[in-house]
Amino acid sequence: MILNNSADTEYEDYQQANNPMNSEERPDKPEEACGVFGIYAPGEDVAKLAYFGLYALQHRGQESAGIATFEGEKVHLHKNMGLVSQVFNESILDKLSGNIAIGHTRYSTTGSSRKRNAQPALVETRLGKVALAHNGNLVNTMQLRSELLKDNCNLVTSTDSEMIALAIAQEIKAGAEWLESCIRAFHRCSGAFSLVIGTANGIMGARDPNGIRPLVIGTLGNNPVRYVLASETCGLDIIGAEYLRDVEPGELVWITEEGLASFHWSQQPQRKLCIFEMIYFARPDSVMHDESLYSYRMRLGRRLAEESPVDADIVFGVPDSGIPAAIGFSQSSGIPYVEGLIKNRYVGRTFIQPTQSMRETGIRMKLNPLKDVLYGKRVVIVDDSIVRGTTSRKLVKALYEAGALEVHMRISSPPVTHPCFYGIDTDSQDQLIAATKSVEDIAKQLEVDSLAYLSWQGMVEATREDPQSFCTACFTGDYPISIPEQVKRSKLMLEGATV
Repeated sequence: MILNNSADTEYEDYQQANNPMNSEERPDKPEEACGVFGIYAPGEDVAKLAYFGLYALQHRGQESAGIATFEGEKVHLHKNMGLVSQVFNESILDKLSGNIAIGHTRYSTTGSSRKRNAQPALVETRLGKVALAHNGNLVNTMQLRSELLKDNCNLVTSTDSEMIALAIAQEIKAGAEWLESCIRAFHRCSGAFSLVIGTANGIMGARDPNGIRPLVIGTLGNNPVRYVLASETCGLDIIGAEYLRDVEPGELVWITEEGLASFHWSQQPQRKLCIFEMIYFARPDSVMHDESLYSYRMRLGRRLAEESPVDADIVFGVPDSGIPAAIGFSQSSGIPYVEGLIKNRYVGRTFIQPTQSMRETGIRMKLNPLKDVLYGKRVVIVDDSIVRGTTSRKLVKALYEAGALEVHMRISSPPVTHPCFYGIDTDSQDQLIAATKSVEDIAKQLEVDSLAYLSWQGMVEATREDPQSFCTACFTGDYPISIPEQVKRSKLMLEGATV
């Protein structure tokens, strides 16, 4: 077994304490969830296929990555801090032999960004080892932790993901087999979870009854059929797998040498896909509702132009997530689309602190205005969201310094007024600019000539799906899953919200 978990935890604590991310330097976006990947493919190089699957899902988490493979009863595991391409190389992947692979790329939500919290979580059970990769966030973590500790479970990490794996092991200890133990464990979990679970017998994919986080099934080859699980269809495309269907809310799929079996473990599923997956998180080439998200995001931009027209010379998007909506805005308004900002796509998170003068120039490390394009122009800049407003303010300043005569900002989603409890790292409510300020006040703070957001109705109508099939709690405060008071108070600073 390869267990790459030997880092000195005292050094990790030191690094955490001495390299805090300045609040002004944090991305002005909700932070991505996580990416999960699983493959059952006897005869294939499953570790390498998992590597490329995670590579395609890198946008969902850039803090740690891991792959576990099953070679009969033997498990090989490698995980570490960093990007997928930093954590793995050819020699490491060669040691991850087997017919089954489970992969994960992480942005920390529950549990800090430390090596011990990297996934997949690996737990010993009566039936053998289980590896679990989790996208989402439980809201009953404290209750589940208390139950596990009463049974003397050994909690190695501070993640809710490990607790799900331990709950499965606990049910197995009580006498259940794999399938029954997982279903029993799921019933003990409240919140958002899309899971890929590896065992010596096969892999499972499961979603919570609301299907808040996505999970898709793909096929690889046809004689015999091999199955793949991934957070998004882009994780299938990269390895040549064909999209079969989504794992449904409240469904568990069990993939073994006998093929794929489906079990609807929840009797009352009610689909509530996180709409931010469609607006921002998922890659634009990923498919949801039988079309690419690029198409949906262009419709958002067209609707935005209809709702909030403006007299301007050029329109452009904040790379990369604002670009499709900006193109849609241009199509609907007739304002020419240009590239007004160039993104340095090789800038990742760094522990090297910039100088004060660099801080004052703001976002130039990641985004640089094209002065000759902007000079003397009235510009419309389109972005998908504003969370704190810190980056947006610096960006507007940079556009004026580049010679823009007017700057009009358009946002292709409604104001974010409530924090997420289901796997997205948003600030407490008092840090969300739209929770404390009106649109007019935000415009003054950003120093733009005008600011407009897309309406909630425009956002959901653009999906062409039932509006009630999405979680839009970050815009409305209407949380589909009941949140314990202790958890609620940690983020809902401005109201005694009823959930």
